Amino acid sequence: MIYLVIISSILAFIFLSDLLFIKKELKNILNQLKNYNIRKTEKKIDITLLDKDIEKMAIEINNLIDLHALSNIEKKSAERELKQAIANISHDLRTPLTSILGYIQLIEKPEVTDEERKEYLAIAKDRAKRLQILLNDFFELSVIESVDHSLKLEKLGLNSIVEEIAINLYDQFNEQQIVPSIKIPQEQMNIIGDESAIKRVIENLVINAIRYSDGSVSITLEKNNTKVNLTISNDVKDITEKDVELFFNRFYTADQTRSGKGTGLGLSIAKALMDKMNGKLSAELKDSWLYVKCSWILTE
Repeated sequence: MIYLVIISSILAFIFLSDLLFIKKELKNILNQLKNYNIRKTEKKIDITLLDKDIEKMAIEINNLIDLHALSNIEKKSAERELKQAIANISHDLRTPLTSILGYIQLIEKPEVTDEERKEYLAIAKDRAKRLQILLNDFFELSVIESVDHSLKLEKLGLNSIVEEIAINLYDQFNEQQIVPSIKIPQEQMNIIGDESAIKRVIENLVINAIRYSDGSVSITLEKNNTKVNLTISNDVKDITEKDVELFFNRFYTADQTRSGKGTGLGLSIAKALMDKMNGKLSAELKDSWLYVKCSWILTE
């Protein structure tokens, strides 16, 4: 009987000791969490007690700390991007507005001749049109990126759409004295997408190629086993890998002087539309040629 009492006492002592060690370890973890929450330390949780359950808990807490740190990084990045976007919007709105107001003041001067007044009025109208395009593009992008905005996805033949856009943009090619290389196979290539959105994407990409080309533009439609790829390429100057990395960021233009060639939103609109259609839009710079590729899942 006495042996049972001794054994029970030993077991009770071991249990209480373990309980005290566990309580001490939990207090240690609690203090570490408090220090982390008040930004006294950025150190993750460490433990001194070799207990599997406490070790698992510490690992999960550290995983949460990693997620929290990643969330803060993404939040700061988003805040910087928003500030940059606001700065770019302000710049792009202020520039044509300032120009419009300046030419209006010139028009109002009594010593200005009728011929000069017509010239100033034409310039002011041109600046106003650019401002209108910028505002329309900004509104369109905000609508496309909204959660509630949906597209009408259906089975479409991409061959005829690409051909139609190439024909519609003939005048723009001709104005820039560009003879595009167009490769569209006879074999039908079907995808799932929104026809209006697809046309907008391709038009934006081709127009961008025309604007910034050094004289050559290529449009190639092809497929592999599972995908349909449309590649729009053009020769370029003064574009770096850094430019390509930021290509689809809203308001980014390789021409940082804002020369008036575009609003900087066309590529962002194309990217947003491709994302809505579960497609992929990418860009690559190779041997002084810019390759922009749209990819869709091939549909029978």
